[in-house]
Amino acid sequence: MSWVYLFLAILLEVSGTTCLKLSQGFTKLLPSVLLFILYGFSFISFSLALKKIEISVAYAIWSGVGTTLIATVGILWFREPLSALKIISIGLIIIGVIGLRLNGGIH
Repeated sequence: MSWVYLFLAILLEVSGTTCLKLSQGFTKLLPSVLLFILYGFSFISFSLALKKIEISVAYAIWSGVGTTLIATVGILWFREPLSALKIISIGLIIIGVIGLRLNGGIH
């Protein structure tokens, strides 16, 4: 169940970050309110994941997968430019997350 909580925390954090962009500097009410709610639930879910997953592994996966997903959202939804360096960098993040996961992580 801890991995479900971690995956949920990632999705909630990415949604919160997307709302942060949509809030346009906290000038849009709905995305501004949603980002605090989504971040709050993300931290709750992350804390539940930490009951069984090592913090080093959980945080690396949370931040790495979250970074990869939000970069993808930026490219697909916000039309951010895609470059070879961006693709390579995202690939290195994924390789790092896989490496940490293969090292273990559940206790």
